[in-house]
Amino acid sequence: MATTNNASCLSPLPADTTSRVDVFWHEGMLQHIAVKGVFDSGLNPGFLDVLEKHPENADRIRNMVSILQRGPISPFVNWFTGRQAIVSELLMFHTSEYIDKLMEVDKSGERCEIAGGTFMSPGSWEAALLAAGTTLSAMQHVLDNHGKIVYALVRPPGHHAQPTQADGYCFLNNAGLAVNLALNSGSCSRVAVIDIDVHYGNGTAEGFYRSDKVLTVSLHMNHGSWGLSHPHKGSIDELGEDVGLGYNLNVPLPNGTGDRGYEYAMTELVVPAVRRFGPDMVVLVVGQDSSAFDPNGRQCLTMKGYRRIGEIIRGMSEEHSQGRLLIVQEGGYHVTYAAYCLHAMLEGVLDIPEPHLPDPIAYYPEDDAIAVAAVKSIKRYQLESVPFLRGA
Repeated sequence: MATTNNASCLSPLPADTTSRVDVFWHEGMLQHIAVKGVFDSGLNPGFLDVLEKHPENADRIRNMVSILQRGPISPFVNWFTGRQAIVSELLMFHTSEYIDKLMEVDKSGERCEIAGGTFMSPGSWEAALLAAGTTLSAMQHVLDNHGKIVYALVRPPGHHAQPTQADGYCFLNNAGLAVNLALNSGSCSRVAVIDIDVHYGNGTAEGFYRSDKVLTVSLHMNHGSWGLSHPHKGSIDELGEDVGLGYNLNVPLPNGTGDRGYEYAMTELVVPAVRRFGPDMVVLVVGQDSSAFDPNGRQCLTMKGYRRIGEIIRGMSEEHSQGRLLIVQEGGYHVTYAAYCLHAMLEGVLDIPEPHLPDPIAYYPEDDAIAVAAVKSIKRYQLESVPFLRGA
């Protein structure tokens, strides 16, 4: 896919910046269409003139693609075409019974709600296969040493998809499949997954809940359970089981945590945990629904906050995985601002010295004291409950 030169009004990027991000993308993922209705319900109460598109719609991704093609970061983006996953690959994470169920729904040709707010329509299954296969191709690109910073720009999202069921707009767990590909390759023995989507990455956590080979860390809004498809609460006591006990770390943050609160959580909780774990691969699961004006979250991150997270993640990948980093796209539902936050996060990952896009929202108030208190409380609990964090 060709890139387009920067608009003339944008200042040039620094000549001494040598990092690049390899983006894996396929436009066939746009064909997944959920519903219109009241938010994500698909309901038409009959008394509204204007029904909303489902939050997980193609427009949000179109803007992410276009900002990387035509925005100031475009000279540092390489484009690669994704592909569909095959069924045998899906069985690295999902059960055959669940995959059979999805294929049966697809063959029916009918629109179907297979979990709360999660709709399959004609074209959805092909899009889901493309999202999974594109993420697998991105991980293989890293494993083959063809690129160090690699971004799977995919939809439908995946981190809520559990081994046996769909959940939270997700059908196939893209990041979970990529992690298993890395472990099965023989070149990776321990993988750290850092999830900053506004919702708990419960599906990924469940897939590795009994493993000490994968450290899953999720920073999310303190939202609790939302129904039968999502019994997980994302609470601090969901730590894993058996040999995996202590290798699932949840950081449920209060609403309005904001830029400085997220930075504090990253430096006080995530960086030390990853350092203790010692991974040889880092996977960032990113959702821009933690941003200030996302319709699905209340965490008040701005472009500055995403940029700082990108810088921290870059540092972790250089410390632990020789700079190898796979980024997997998840949520982010403000059609405009999600794209801006993606741009800012990649600026941080690429170590670009100064922001090259102004923040259209700019400042948003946050309560540092609440966030700091929450992080300190979580840290105390983790140190008491997780032996490897104490060096034991």
